[in-house]
Amino acid sequence: MARRIGHDDASHRFAPDRETVLRFITDNPSRATKRDIAKAFDVKGEARVELKRLLKELEGEGLIERRSKRLSKPGALPTVLVCEVVSRDDDGDIYAEPATWDEDNGPPPKLLVLGKAGRRQEGGVNPGIGDRILARVSDMPRGYEALARAAVRPIKLLERKADSVMGVVRRTAGGARVTPISKKQQHEFIIDEAHLNGAEDGDLVTLDVHRAGRYGLPQAKVRERVGSMKSEKAVSMIAILANEIPYVFPDAVVAEAEAAEPATMAGREDWRELALVTIDPPDAKDHDDAVHAEPDPDPANPGGVIVTVAIADVAAYVRPNSALDKEALKRGNSVYFPDRVIPMLPERISNDLCSLKEGVDRPALAVRMIFSADGYKRRHSFHRIMMRSAAKLSYQQAQAAIDGRPDDKTGPLLDPILRPLWDGYAILHKGRTEREPLDLDLPERKILLKPDGTVDRVMVPERLDAHKLIEEFMIQANVAAAETLEAKKSPLVYRIHDQPSPTKLDALSEFLSSLDLKIAKQGNLTPSLFNRLLTRVETHPNAQLINEVVLRSQSQAEYSPLNIGHFGLNLRRYAHFTSPIRRYADLIVHRALVRALGLGDDGLPDGIEDRLDRIAADISAAERRAMQAERETIDRLIAEWLSDRIGSTFKGRIAGVTKAGLFVKLVDTGADGFVPASTIGSDYYAYDEIRHALVGSRTGETYQLGDTVEVKLVEVAPLAGAMRFEVLSDGRQGRPLARSRLRAGNRSERPETKRKTYGPRRGR
Repeated sequence: MARRIGHDDASHRFAPDRETVLRFITDNPSRATKRDIAKAFDVKGEARVELKRLLKELEGEGLIERRSKRLSKPGALPTVLVCEVVSRDDDGDIYAEPATWDEDNGPPPKLLVLGKAGRRQEGGVNPGIGDRILARVSDMPRGYEALARAAVRPIKLLERKADSVMGVVRRTAGGARVTPISKKQQHEFIIDEAHLNGAEDGDLVTLDVHRAGRYGLPQAKVRERVGSMKSEKAVSMIAILANEIPYVFPDAVVAEAEAAEPATMAGREDWRELALVTIDPPDAKDHDDAVHAEPDPDPANPGGVIVTVAIADVAAYVRPNSALDKEALKRGNSVYFPDRVIPMLPERISNDLCSLKEGVDRPALAVRMIFSADGYKRRHSFHRIMMRSAAKLSYQQAQAAIDGRPDDKTGPLLDPILRPLWDGYAILHKGRTEREPLDLDLPERKILLKPDGTVDRVMVPERLDAHKLIEEFMIQANVAAAETLEAKKSPLVYRIHDQPSPTKLDALSEFLSSLDLKIAKQGNLTPSLFNRLLTRVETHPNAQLINEVVLRSQSQAEYSPLNIGHFGLNLRRYAHFTSPIRRYADLIVHRALVRALGLGDDGLPDGIEDRLDRIAADISAAERRAMQAERETIDRLIAEWLSDRIGSTFKGRIAGVTKAGLFVKLVDTGADGFVPASTIGSDYYAYDEIRHALVGSRTGETYQLGDTVEVKLVEVAPLAGAMRFEVLSDGRQGRPLARSRLRAGNRSERPETKRKTYGPRRGR
């Protein structure tokens, strides 16, 4: 569509409308300047003024952004980027992905790699699988729109990452093949007998990949034999190695930990008579936080409560610039897998000296907080103490006692310790309700393993008030730490969480519109805006999916020495203080408190201010690395668990829609799989970006984000943690997309293009 400009203009020039301009910018990444748009739509005369005004309007609304003279949609690929070549199809075309990609924006985009003069792989730079290239975004050749998000033309080959390929050996006559563990690498590698380097069948290995030709499987050499995949912990080891997570402590670190002596009373207050208790998961091996609550006896604070949180004093054992400290910073945090934990600190520290064991003297840093009856914190103070845990309890054990089912251990603790804790939580909950943090309802699935390391079952643990109590006590302790250090003008690392970007809010609004829902956008953006939406949809059939999409629309929390507040918790200042055993950020906060409050000589070292930016960036990256490794391990475990159920049918929900097909999340297990578009329906399907749907070009049959579908498991790749489904359910009735939208580039491939991608449904 376009608007006529100037009735007296003999040439009747038109300015394109908003949708047309946005579509052109999306579909023409290499030629999307104002001049390009004017030329494409023959905009002249007064229409140029109207076009300029429209572009400024779109830029002001955050719908497009300007990079030099080039216009692009927010989040679009940069003009030049580093890519990794990851796959090649049966026709010899190769595909790449960006070398770095924010997983919050969805899976990495698939990029078609072009050769010179627009011909694929002819002359110039001819990269192979495993190569890294510097490439320029180019226009997509006709017929490839459904196969890749964009096209790139190589500028030059870059040095290949030394650890770019890892896989499992499968011996054959005269050599072997290696199945890669990465979802990005879709083809096996051939290895001659002379290049196996001692690797046996079933071994996990790293490879040096030879430059591959256009056809045939690439060849490789075994660089290192990592270990046997027959080990019960092999699945998590894949993620550990693939994500470069340090898992072996150097000898100097172990020696330093073993030489550590228990802390003494020097410089500490004696709180061993205070009935602090630990409440943790039943299988916890370390206990780094303890809690206590009692009514405030002050007549000026009627109905108030005193809440105490004590945290293991890790700073007493891990001194700045020591071997332990350097290794902890390198690791950034502990990493938790279903079958093992990769700790930030050696067990001598984490499971012994800094574990608040029942009946054992342990050093701690404690915060004493006084709340009014309405949940408002009146004041707080920090203390370096010696404590003695009165009891070690599990969440379920403490909750059962409160619910009227005490056991031999919790019975005597019920009135003097547990009921005051729950009374204190009731008061703090009032303050939380008034604060209105983001309240997402996302059940956390837990994988239970058999002794051999394979999956026994997947369950959703019950969310107890005991969990919420500990969570709220820890949040308040974290807030108190940030407030104290800010008041003392001390350097520290904040835990920050920015509000959602305009682009993500627009995407959320479009998704909600596809479900006939709206989110109000008036006034300041606060978590309560999302909470009202989530309350409205509690009984909606897609309530869980809506919660997940709202979570996806949020920014990622990170660490920073600069404070912007925590949007999700709706807090102006927040820092991590409560788990220095497993997070380096908390150790920094402990040291900052020690220095700022004069609690010892083992606080933050001088000059740390100049390094906090880099430290915050490093530990934020380590956190993302750990989350990626944990997610990959769960994917592989579930894929292996379901590998003997090929042909079985499952109930799922469409959790993602692309031109290439549907991402489906199984209801029972939360497992993710892909439905290729070539197996969907008996029509040719167009991708409706606004509605997040695939729509039949002839029938209008629609598969939309959030729809419940029945799928059949047709293929599993356990090493990659990938599954392929075939959808068995009919789509909902709908209308075919308008021709103008098909012409705008949303149409899937037609039969006469390079290959038939969308065919009749199978298995009906």
